[in-house]
Amino acid sequence: MAPIPTPSAQPDDVPDEYVGLAADAAERRARSHGWSTVRSLPPGAIITMEFRGGRINFEVDGAVVTRCWVG
Repeated sequence: MAPIPTPSAQPDDVPDEYVGLAADAAERRARSHGWSTVRSLPPGAIITMEFRGGRINFEVDGAVVTRCWVG
């Protein structure tokens, strides 16, 4: 039987603190805080809603993070 995969660690971070940051600065900060996947999306993007540990999502409008959530 195949082993059960170990989920990525979830960094101890506050997603609301990314709102208002420039997108490139937010990505650098997220990577330095240990997020394994950083995803930037335009407002209203159609995305799947599966949860992925270790992923942080940014909604970016005009090169500024307007919304942030994990998974």
